[in-house]
Amino acid sequence: MRLVFAGTPEVAVPALDAIAASRHELVGVVTRPDAPAGRGRKLLASPVAQRAAELGVPVLKPEHPRDPAFQDELRALAPDCCPVVAYGALLPQSALDIPPLGWVNLHFSCLPAWRGAAPVQHAIWAGDEVTGATTFRIVREMDAGPTFGVMTERIRPTDTAGDLLGRLAEGGAGLLVTTLDHLEEGTIDARPQPVDGISMAPKITVEDARVDWTEPAAAVDRRIRACTPGPGAWSTHAGERLKVGPVALEPDVELAPGTLEVRKNAVLVGTGTHAVRLGEVKAFGKKQMPAADWARGVRLETGTVLGAD
Repeated sequence: MRLVFAGTPEVAVPALDAIAASRHELVGVVTRPDAPAGRGRKLLASPVAQRAAELGVPVLKPEHPRDPAFQDELRALAPDCCPVVAYGALLPQSALDIPPLGWVNLHFSCLPAWRGAAPVQHAIWAGDEVTGATTFRIVREMDAGPTFGVMTERIRPTDTAGDLLGRLAEGGAGLLVTTLDHLEEGTIDARPQPVDGISMAPKITVEDARVDWTEPAAAVDRRIRACTPGPGAWSTHAGERLKVGPVALEPDVELAPGTLEVRKNAVLVGTGTHAVRLGEVKAFGKKQMPAADWARGVRLETGTVLGAD
């Protein structure tokens, strides 16, 4: 089949590579326009655009996929199907109608669970034990199209969103290519999603990522892992924001919520149940470092309370 791939962030690159190495003909890539990045805020091409350039594949960067000029360019490429991974823009019906076999999305959940922008983060935050990836045909309603295939992945106790998304991106790339193979052969049918079990996974904001130390330790742990690496869990100390990396549970230690116990090589903080041990932290204007090093540097004392300001 002739394929035009649509995707933008790093997580979409494994699928792009898998499609480029498949038996199908990759005739183009659609991605979001270059965006400011880094301290200098220079315009930078998306990871997918950069990889497509390395592969020598034509790249389209429409401001919005409803643009008539973009749709004309897409028609000229004459794709049979458009596989999608984390493209980042809503597709109008006029664009959905261009490829005869439609747009096939790889979504990082077991649909209909966790429809939306942040399925992996929400699965971890909710305490799910298993998640996965699903291929489905895109329709106008968000992540509601009929499904083709699914893979499952166990959520490990120490998984961050970055860890889990990395595994799903690799495994899902194979699922997407297999789906495309079967579509070409006519050996797969799209199945409507169940009406039960629908849950939504909206984008997690910076404010969502603020740690609530009155929550149980398990909930604190899940929130932090779900927000790592982005947008980054945080609390406050001395009126400044303190980024907080994954923690370890300390079930034998009880401290008041947010209260610190400073040890020689560890910093513990209280929650609504038992304490947790801080991992790495990043104070305002400082590099990321182990919590014990940060505590020594600011001469932190036991009894200090995080998030009190």
